[in-house]
Amino acid sequence: MLDVCLLGTGGMMPLPKRWLTSLLTRYNGSSLLIDCGEGTQITLKDHGWSFKSIDVICFTHFHADHISGLPGILLAMANADRTDPLTMIGPKGLGRVVAGLRVIAPELPFEIRLIEIEGQEQAFERNGYRITAFRVQHNMICYGYTLEILRGGKFHAEKAKAAGIPLKFWNPLQKGNVVTDQETGITYTPDMVLGEARKGLKVTYCTDSRPVPSIIAHAKAADLLICEGMYGDEEKDEKAREHKHMTMYEAAEIGAAAEPAGMWLTHYSPSMMHPEWYIKDVRKIFPRCELGTDGKYVELNFEED
Repeated sequence: MLDVCLLGTGGMMPLPKRWLTSLLTRYNGSSLLIDCGEGTQITLKDHGWSFKSIDVICFTHFHADHISGLPGILLAMANADRTDPLTMIGPKGLGRVVAGLRVIAPELPFEIRLIEIEGQEQAFERNGYRITAFRVQHNMICYGYTLEILRGGKFHAEKAKAAGIPLKFWNPLQKGNVVTDQETGITYTPDMVLGEARKGLKVTYCTDSRPVPSIIAHAKAADLLICEGMYGDEEKDEKAREHKHMTMYEAAEIGAAAEPAGMWLTHYSPSMMHPEWYIKDVRKIFPRCELGTDGKYVELNFEED
């Protein structure tokens, strides 16, 4: 099971009922945050979710509406008595930006581990997540993210028995570990007891970008695509191109090409007070497209065997 919650859906500046961009996911007791604009703490507290369990923070880029909430998040973690290390992933320059923001959060009871993304695409394994950062097209270096929960094959006890594998090794093999019997010197591998890999869970997140093929490629077969839809007024098309953003209609075209199981729009311009005015026409392009709202939540579950 993967919990997914939009903590903020605004771009540029917060509004009374729309905080700045942020996404939280929870899996197996570990939370992951993508971006943390101003107001992130408020929506998180509204849900009663803990700051302490956030183990990874990913940043798409370093514009203020995507990172300005970081000092407050760090202080909230400290106040929650966090002591475990916190991993941050982001574009080149992450260390410099975080150091600057930490001027107002200098003393923390936990270590911060920084990973700066290299190249057009890079994957990371953390706390049961496979995190893939992929380059998109904004007016500064910017990445989208795909989060995957991979699922191994089903454990077959009859295979383990037929191979004569001692019972004590069944559990680590089921978890995908290679084990060696120290008494006999025999090595056992997961493929000896597991069936074919099963469908996992996949969420793709992209904001602050023009439509580019990398978004479509990563959103293929996603359970959920969360994508920027900054403008609904078709007269804003030129502005979207100029500032390297996309309209709700362009986002829907990405959805139509990638065919995710579900799609949410986010990162609305503060000038767009009523995104709901445009969703009917957006759904003519991709019917499964929905409006993201602060606090919008879904629980994604593995397919039944």
